[in-house]
Order: sequence, then C-alpha cells, then structure tokens
Amino acid sequence: MEAKSLEAAVGNMSLNDSDLPISSQSSHEFGNDLLPLDSLYKLCMRYYKENVSGGLSIPYQDKMKLLALHKQVTCGKYTPGAGQEPGFLDVVGNDRKQAWQALGELSKEDAMKDFIKLLYKCCPSVKEHVVTHMVQLEDQAKQRKLEEEKRREEEKEAERQREAAANGQQAQHLQEEQVRRVLNQQTEVQFRNYAQSQFPNDPAQQETLVKQLREQHFQQYVRQVYEAQLKQQSAQMPTLGLTAPAVSSQGVTPQASAPFAAAPGPQFQQQSVSSSGASSALTNPGATHNEQINGASDPPSQNEVTLQEANMWTQKDIASFKNAIKKESKMENHTDCIIKVGSGETVTIRVPTHENGNCLFWEFATDHYDIAFGTYFEWNNSPEDGIHLHVSDSSEDEEEPNSDDKEKGGGEDTKPRGPPIDEIIPIYRRDSHEEVYCGSHVYPGRGVYLLKFDNSYSLWRSKTLYYRVYYSR
Repeated sequence: MEAKSLEAAVGNMSLNDSDLPISSQSSHEFGNDLLPLDSLYKLCMRYYKENVSGGLSIPYQDKMKLLALHKQVTCGKYTPGAGQEPGFLDVVGNDRKQAWQALGELSKEDAMKDFIKLLYKCCPSVKEHVVTHMVQLEDQAKQRKLEEEKRREEEKEAERQREAAANGQQAQHLQEEQVRRVLNQQTEVQFRNYAQSQFPNDPAQQETLVKQLREQHFQQYVRQVYEAQLKQQSAQMPTLGLTAPAVSSQGVTPQASAPFAAAPGPQFQQQSVSSSGASSALTNPGATHNEQINGASDPPSQNEVTLQEANMWTQKDIASFKNAIKKESKMENHTDCIIKVGSGETVTIRVPTHENGNCLFWEFATDHYDIAFGTYFEWNNSPEDGIHLHVSDSSEDEEEPNSDDKEKGGGEDTKPRGPPIDEIIPIYRRDSHEEVYCGSHVYPGRGVYLLKFDNSYSLWRSKTLYYRVYYSR
C-alpha cells in the first residue's frame, strides 16, 4: 500500500497534457520535503545517463529536447559564441543547438520540470526508480526520527538522574555541614589550645593543624555511626533468616552519606608522654572504646574485636616539626624522640595502651632520606609500662616467632609462643624526609602498639628519626 501511494504521488508530480503553460504549474507537483525538485531532477538525470546507451528507447526529437533542457538547466539561455559551435556537417550538434535556441528565456526551475515531464513520458520505468528511492528516503527519515526521539528521551532521563543526584548530594552536604558545625563548636577551645601548644608563634600552622584535627574527628565520628548501624543490621539478620555481612580485619570505610546525629563532644587535654612513660595526649570521643578498655574487668579477646582502619595524613612544614621535637627533647631532658636507625636495622617502638586513653596518635619525620613504616597491635592483657625501643637487624626480622609450623628441622619448636599480633598498617617506604607523616588508631582493646621503622633495605645509609606519640581520652 505504501509503495502504491508513493507511486501515485510520483505520478502526480508529472505534468499530464494541460492547456496551461509549464511555468504556471506549482513546483510542489515535482517535489516534496523528502525529494525536492532539484534532487528529483538530479535523480532523473542520473538515471537517464546510466540507461541511455542501454535499454532506453527514446525518439530522436525527444532526446534532442532532453539534451537541450539539460543545457538550459546547467548553462542558462543559449548565447551565440559563448561556447564551441557545432560544425556544418554535425547534424546532431546543430539539432541540439536549435532545440536549445527554441527554449528562449525558460527558467532553470521550469527547465527541470520539463525535463522530468518528458522523461516520465518517454521512459515510464523511471517512475519505479523514483518510487524506490523515495521509499528508501522515507525509511531513513523514520529511522532518524526514532533515533532523535530516543536521544531526547535519554537526555531527559539523564537530566532527571543528574537533578536527583544533585538534590541528594545537596541534602547530604547540608547534613554533613550541620554535623561538622556541631562537632567543631564542641571542640573549638580544645583544638585551639592544642594547636597553640604545638606551634606557639605560628598562626598559619595552628590553623592547618586545627583543620586536620577537625577532619580526623569528623571521620572518626562517621565511622562510629556506620559501625553502630552495621551492628544493628547484623543483630537483625538472624531474625530475618539472613546471613550477616562479613567485615574485614582492616575495618570498614563508611560513606559520609550515613545518617548523622549529634554526638557528645570530645574533651581535649594535653599531657606529656615520653619513652619513660609520659606522652602528650589529645583526647577524642569514643565512649564505646572507653567501655571496652575501662568498663569491663577483662578486655575483649582478639576474636571478639574487629580492628578499625587507621587514619593517615601528612603535614608540609617538616622543619617546624623537627624544631619542636628538638625543643621538647631539651625541655624534658631526654632524646628518645630523636633516634638513629642504622643501616640494615629495624627499630620497633612499643607503645602500650593507656588505661585512660582510647586512641593512639603518632607523628614522624626523617632527615634527608625516606624510611619504611608500619603499625601492628600485640594483644596483651598485661602490657608493659611505658614506651620501649627494640632494635633488630634484617636477619632477625626474617624469623617467624608465631609460626604454626612445629616441625622445622625435623623436631618441634620449643620456643614459647608470644602474644598474637595483628597488622594495622603494612610496612611501606614513606617520603618522611619531605613531609611529616601523621596517623591515629582507635584502641581495639588492651595491648601494645608496635610502630616499626624499617631501614633494612638500606645497606649503607642510617636514618635520623624524629617522632612523637600520644593518646586521647
């Protein structure tokens, strides 16, 4: 039906015998939106050229007129001397010239109409060719329309998703800002006092340190909220007949989009800490951890507690940090916070959990060269008092004191097994000669933190280490 309607439309585009001159016919009879007059003429002309030497049977006079109309379309009115004139014996050339002269002032548009009309009359098969071409054009137009509609729908859907995401992000941002504002108000005085004690005459460094402490405080609060939600969901899983999700030993990294609520503000207090047992302290919120550490007569076992992920950050002003460590060492009359790590050696700083603390903080830097650093936790219900240093070489580090293989060398391992140790931060080389590396970790229970400074990869260079450790309530 569609092909027939198109064929009828093409038939309507041809001029049947009419008393009206060709110039009075409207151009829409020879073209439409899909195939304008100019395109229809080119299609017919191409068909004529491809088939004129083949099966087309066109009378001589009609062929001359077709050629004359083509010259009228391409060159306009015949002008003597404008081109090469045919010779006296060139019968075809002279006949074509006479037919061209007979067209007179015929316009280009009317010449194309007359060409199409005459070709339709002399060669009816051209109509089928035009119909086929128009069907193809119509199919292409429909396909383009469908693709355009699909593209618009996809753009609308993408815009809706962007708006929804923007609204969600805006709500999340407002909620996060509200929580940050509350937490910052609660800790403003304590953070400022601590920053002033660290950098007495440097307001810029004080502001930088306060920002870092605020961010660390916020991230710790979000993590606690997330863990509380995870525990609540895990408690509900057996009731629903589901399996609780597993949590890795490295803890979880919550997203800031977790629901927030106002939390009790931290009470920051500075105290002194050295390797003899005193250390500067920074207090942070964590009533749950205080209950784990102080509220029970026996601390939780290793299998009952999941280690949280440690926080790590850096400070740019390494010179001020080193100068502060040097001044503190002189004021406190000890040099344990500045140590030399020899080539091929590993220094382990053993920091026991404090009965009044719930979070450990550390800062360190080196002179000229980098050093490897990692943190471990030794589960010990009776940790030693004070901070202790242990120096070992690379051969000692290769031993495995807690290995489960009891048949080394053909006999049982008679060495006493030490307390279990969990990895908090793996040992990697840190560019501590360029930045001050800082970090913190919430107490998982009673035990000893092992801060390892590994220089075993260096065969010739020793490293000067500046460090500071403190805990928070």
